[in-house]
Amino acid sequence: RHIRVFFSPGLFGLLFCPSIKTPVKVLLRVSQREMIMHMINKYSLLLSFPFYPMIPTHKQINDISLEDYIAVKPKYATFVPHTAGRYAAKRFRKAQCPIVERIVNSLMMHGRNNGKKLMAARIVRHAMDIIFLLTDQNPLQVIVDAVINAGPREDATRVGSAGVVRRQAVDISPLRRVNDAIYLLTTGAREAAFRNVKTMAECLADELVNAAKGSSNSYAIKKKDELERVAKANR
Repeated sequence: RHIRVFFSPGLFGLLFCPSIKTPVKVLLRVSQREMIMHMINKYSLLLSFPFYPMIPTHKQINDISLEDYIAVKPKYATFVPHTAGRYAAKRFRKAQCPIVERIVNSLMMHGRNNGKKLMAARIVRHAMDIIFLLTDQNPLQVIVDAVINAGPREDATRVGSAGVVRRQAVDISPLRRVNDAIYLLTTGAREAAFRNVKTMAECLADELVNAAKGSSNSYAIKKKDELERVAKANR
């Protein structure tokens, strides 16, 4: 009943079925999206996330406050994280942008990488492949858990009156939590990959897996703990 299709860069895919011991190599024309959608409907499997059209797992957002700000519901599912949507045109609209696409956009930073969305999408695709091999979980579930864990819940702001400036602890809104989490995750992966033998995809996969576990090996988790510690001292 559960059938998985994994695409290789060419026109071929691998068809996996529990009743068949060995994978069957089948020819899939990329343009024949109708055939793939028919198979999804026939076997009642959700379009889980980009690049992996079928993995039968349901994505859970364990933090109720972030449910409306992490776009992973079936209506946000896309084949590739390149929707070309106008998410910056109106306030809060970027919350409707698929979470994978937001990570892809966040990777395109520091001048020399600006606008290279296909390169960023390739990096995220390879990172998701690595996450699936490392954890045997739906990579999108790992990304959701990483974003939930990496977003700081409290921060310290500068409050000034009559020339006296002091720090005041404040709660962080859900959208800013998601924004900060994405920024910290991609920054940590970028710094880990700089002047390193490991590829950007490997570093991004490690960062996401560690953040999803809540491990202090993650750059994002360390920064989040530091921010919350400073805020707690300024309550």
